[in-house]
Amino acid sequence: MIVFGSIVLLIYLLAIGILIFGYQKVPEFKFNPEVKKTPNTPFSIVIPFRNEAKNLSVLLNSIQNLNYPKNLYEIIFVNDESMDDSVAIILRDLKHSEVNYKIIDNIRKSASPKKDAISEAIKVSQYDWILTTDADCKLPENWLLVFNEYIQKNDPLMIVGPVQYFEKKGLINQYQKLDNYSLQTTTIGAFGLHSPLLCNGANLAYKKEEFQLVSGFSKNNHIASGDDIFLLEKFKKRNPNRIQFIKSKDAIVVTQPQDSWKGIINQRIRWASKTTKQDDFITKMLGIIVFIANMFLIFALILFLYNSNYIVFFIGFLMIKINIDYLLLLQTSMFFKTKINIPYFLINTLIYPIITVIVVLKSLKGNYIWKGRNYN
Repeated sequence: MIVFGSIVLLIYLLAIGILIFGYQKVPEFKFNPEVKKTPNTPFSIVIPFRNEAKNLSVLLNSIQNLNYPKNLYEIIFVNDESMDDSVAIILRDLKHSEVNYKIIDNIRKSASPKKDAISEAIKVSQYDWILTTDADCKLPENWLLVFNEYIQKNDPLMIVGPVQYFEKKGLINQYQKLDNYSLQTTTIGAFGLHSPLLCNGANLAYKKEEFQLVSGFSKNNHIASGDDIFLLEKFKKRNPNRIQFIKSKDAIVVTQPQDSWKGIINQRIRWASKTTKQDDFITKMLGIIVFIANMFLIFALILFLYNSNYIVFFIGFLMIKINIDYLLLLQTSMFFKTKINIPYFLINTLIYPIITVIVVLKSLKGNYIWKGRNYN
């Protein structure tokens, strides 16, 4: 058992080490807002929403503060059967603004409401560049400026942007913060290895023409989630070298964390539900490696509690994993200019394996609740 555990840990160390190496190979995109340049990229910003009354004001305020010519972007809000005051809030907050926006209703055609919403928005969009985000987000002031400059310099077809959680106190929020660090480092690290694996629809841009050439979300719109990942895979098959990550602090979109452990588990099940449907072998293998390493940590703890002779093995496994995980999280925390709270990090070292195992086991069943809807 010790030999097997050592092999698991070695493979885990190798995988995380490779991701950290890849992360460091992605250069930070230097953007200076003080250097005045004339923007020339028009954007259609797509924002699906469902019952987001409590979050919309933050988003709408950030939209009005966007530092970009008003004639070079439009906002397309897609109402996905909201039952609260979401529409009224948008109309109220943008009533006297110069923002070019429209609100359309989602037309359900598949098992994925969000994919339907984005598809409907793209149909009525005016511009060639589609930028997607979520209704519970806050957009950075120079968001469009930095995307514009990146497009002019690099000629991409898809741009994956960084996403961060709002900084909040408490174990549940710190758990999500650290979990997001690992996802962001993995995302950027994979780009550094020239093998994009992940992206987040809260900060994603792509050419409308390319979206149409890959037939949008067809062949995967029977899966409720994955409006970002499946599209990434399609773009990757056609033009892998023109999918890029914009590693810029001016491009960081901030989003709201879940407010309960139940919400976290449902969200992770939603994410996990698309993993088995992905074509990318590396993504699946990485998920398996992370799962086995975390499951083995729980097993090592149980083994130690059953037989104290295994204390050295358990502590050794735990300490090595803690150190490599810390190095992984440190990459993105420095980029986001935030600190890792060590006590919360140590607590989450034990919580994360438990949540991971629960999510994997529940995702095999396939049922979860999201935005007030039951998915199977």
